[in-house]
Amino acid sequence: MDELSLGVPRPILESLPADDDVAGEDMQRAVAGIEDSINRVIRESDDESEVAERVTDVLERLESQAERYDEFVPELRAWGQSPIYAIAWRNLQLDLIAQLGEVEWLSEHLDRERNSRLVADGIRFGDR
Repeated sequence: MDELSLGVPRPILESLPADDDVAGEDMQRAVAGIEDSINRVIRESDDESEVAERVTDVLERLESQAERYDEFVPELRAWGQSPIYAIAWRNLQLDLIAQLGEVEWLSEHLDRERNSRLVADGIRFGDR
C-alpha cells in the first residue's frame, strides 16, 4: 500500500481574503495532520480492509464537519457577516473526501466498508 498525499487545492486558498495568511496556514496544517494520521495507519497495517475502516472513520468525520460548516453559511449571512471562511472550510472537507475517493487501491475497500456500515446501521435501527 502506498502512502497518501493530500493537499489544499489552490482555488480554496485563493478564495480566502488576500490579507489573511493564517487561515490558509491553518488549512494546510489540518490537512497535513489528516494525511499523517492516515499514513501512520497505512505504515502500521498490512491489511487494506483495516486501513479502509480507519479511513472511513476519517471520511465520516469530514462529512460531519462539511455539514456543520454548511449550516454556518446562512447563519452568518443572516447576521450580515461574510461566510467566506465557512465556505472555504466546507469546500476543503468536501475536496478531501474526493481526494481520498480517488486513491485507486483504497476506493474499492472504502465502498465495501461504507456499504457494510450502512447494512449494520440498518439492521441496528430495524431492531428497535
